[in-house]
Amino acid sequence: MTKIDVFAHVLPEKFYNEMLEIDSTIPKQYPFIKQKELLSDIKNRRTNFPVDVKQVISAVNVNPEDYVDADKSAKLCIEANKEISNLVSENSDLFTAGIAMLPMNNIDASLDIMKDDIAKSSELIGIQLFTRALGKSIADTDFLPIFETASKLDIPILLHPVFDSRKPDNNIVFSWEYELSQAMLQIVQAGIFQKFPNLKIIVHHAGAMIPFFAGRIDNILPSDQAEDFKKFYVDTAILGNTKALELAVSYFGADHMLFGTDAPFGIPDEGATEEIISAINEMKISDSNKELIYQGNFEKIFGDQ
Repeated sequence: MTKIDVFAHVLPEKFYNEMLEIDSTIPKQYPFIKQKELLSDIKNRRTNFPVDVKQVISAVNVNPEDYVDADKSAKLCIEANKEISNLVSENSDLFTAGIAMLPMNNIDASLDIMKDDIAKSSELIGIQLFTRALGKSIADTDFLPIFETASKLDIPILLHPVFDSRKPDNNIVFSWEYELSQAMLQIVQAGIFQKFPNLKIIVHHAGAMIPFFAGRIDNILPSDQAEDFKKFYVDTAILGNTKALELAVSYFGADHMLFGTDAPFGIPDEGATEEIISAINEMKISDSNKELIYQGNFEKIFGDQ
């Protein structure tokens, strides 16, 4: 059985070079760029590529809206999406599909990308949003048209964390998990699932803190909001940890978990794919539920790619 890794990352080469022309300090701002050879060089990526795995690729969080105006941001995203699409079509033995970037400082262009470049594409099958954009929560009313269009066009959203620049003590171990959890709460409290019931949001890192704090969610929040948390889908990208994955499944359900690894990040040099597969295989759930996680839920959400 081919395992579909729904959350693997790339750094499109032409896009990255354009961003470097805009700001040459980007490599210092983003430590993950030290893995550029695995993010951008497909020949390098092929070395030790996991067996029986195909990846859905999304760009790392070097977001144009943080550097340039609305028009330039849209242009950069459109070009990056073409690169991602080409990576998929030229390396179909590795990649099953790509996830598009959106210029969050240009909502009209974002909607056009969704309507024209994703809905009509066989390579691009979703959009990546981040927990915050332009200093605001992703649940801010400014971004509601994106959720509305994703719901109408049945375009799944992958939710990835970014640091909150207001905080002086951001760290890669805990901060991103807090940011994911906070964004999920904000999405729920903004009534986004109530407004757009067809919406599909896949949250990175197994839903972060949510399964562990299920009791607080159920007893502090109104019941309708507590129930909305279970409408999220989650991936398995927590670097192994069978018991934590079992907790996430017990909360979200096996039909709401997808195989995801965060490749090539996590464990040097190629990522944590083997560790995560081992952790899933050791979960005390049925083989049919493991098949859902590895492939079935992807096909249900995205269609058979």
